[in-house]
Amino acid sequence: MLRPISFVVLVCFCLGGMCSCRQAAPRLAPGEAAGGIKVVVVTGGHEFEHDPFFAVFDGFEDVAYVEAAQKDHSEIFEDIDDWPFDVIVLYNMTQNISPQRQENFRRLLDRGVGLLALHHSLAAYPDWDEYRNIIGGKYYTKTTQKDGQTIPMSEFQHDLDMTIHVEDTQHPITIGMSDFFLHDEAYSGYWYDQKGNHLILSTNTAENDQTIGWIRKYGKARVCYLQLGHDSQAYQNGNFRWLVRQAVRWCAKQLPETETIDTGQLLKLPGL
Repeated sequence: MLRPISFVVLVCFCLGGMCSCRQAAPRLAPGEAAGGIKVVVVTGGHEFEHDPFFAVFDGFEDVAYVEAAQKDHSEIFEDIDDWPFDVIVLYNMTQNISPQRQENFRRLLDRGVGLLALHHSLAAYPDWDEYRNIIGGKYYTKTTQKDGQTIPMSEFQHDLDMTIHVEDTQHPITIGMSDFFLHDEAYSGYWYDQKGNHLILSTNTAENDQTIGWIRKYGKARVCYLQLGHDSQAYQNGNFRWLVRQAVRWCAKQLPETETIDTGQLLKLPGL
């Protein structure tokens, strides 16, 4: 069984008060890199229940992961030489990303590195316009002027019992799933790419926008966004764990891009 390891942030040497070292991507231990899907989970900029969240990934036998906790908002993208990961999982809400790091991020996606964005990562990098085109959505953290229009700040509400509807029962991420309930946080008033996204999950919860999970392509990358996952009540839900597992595998191209099954056939999902 592949076992996860922790990522230790490298501390820069300071000369005359200036940081001068290159920030390299974290590395898996030699034994971890030998097999399985290699994943980096990017965190920072938002508090969360650390150990219960990573318990989700601990349960994936075909995944080896490291956590990249960002101290400088986006240092993981500073140096992408010898990038070791198949999939980037964003669970961050860090705000700043330099032009060089933006370009490196895009280069990884152009290479085909997969991207799974979770929950509050919808509100990351608010001043980088291309980020919304990468993940297919944008949570507005402040009132915004765009194309001559005033866009109000998006809204959230904690501790809601939400009904999640499976829009695409034949997609590899949701295959075999049926509608389920989840105690989670609602988002509303965010931008959603109607043309570029393929909706796989929705909700009729009044406090949430209908769109709650989608997939898209960016460059050669498969991209998935799941709004779910605020705290341990979501992390411990078997449906949430299954979705994250399948999304990681799909983004890593370990599952077919599309799949067709008999829609009357519901599969037995582990942990449900």
